[in-house]
Amino acid sequence: MQQNYQDAMAMVRKFGKPNLFLTFTCNPSWSEILNSMEGVQRPEDRPDIIVRVFNMKLKELLEDICKHEIFGTVLVYIYVIEFQKRGLHHAHILLTLDSESKIRTKDDIDK
Repeated sequence: MQQNYQDAMAMVRKFGKPNLFLTFTCNPSWSEILNSMEGVQRPEDRPDIIVRVFNMKLKELLEDICKHEIFGTVLVYIYVIEFQKRGLHHAHILLTLDSESKIRTKDDIDK
């Protein structure tokens, strides 16, 4: 945990403060999860499927953000996945954008 903190601080020193904070939460009603249930199973009965689908969707989201640049050019990102006893899995994502992609005014949001 200490190493992750130090990595994040090193990224801030080199690239500046993060510009965006995203939270990505698992949804047990995703069709991929529901289609994998057999008989009377519920998503709570198959945590293995929930985690696998969550990780696949998180990878896809990060690919859209970084490779397809939906928020602009990403210089660096870091994320943490939280698994809790109650509640759903979720990821906290910090993004640092390049200077041309930063959101400076309310009009930049609609671009």
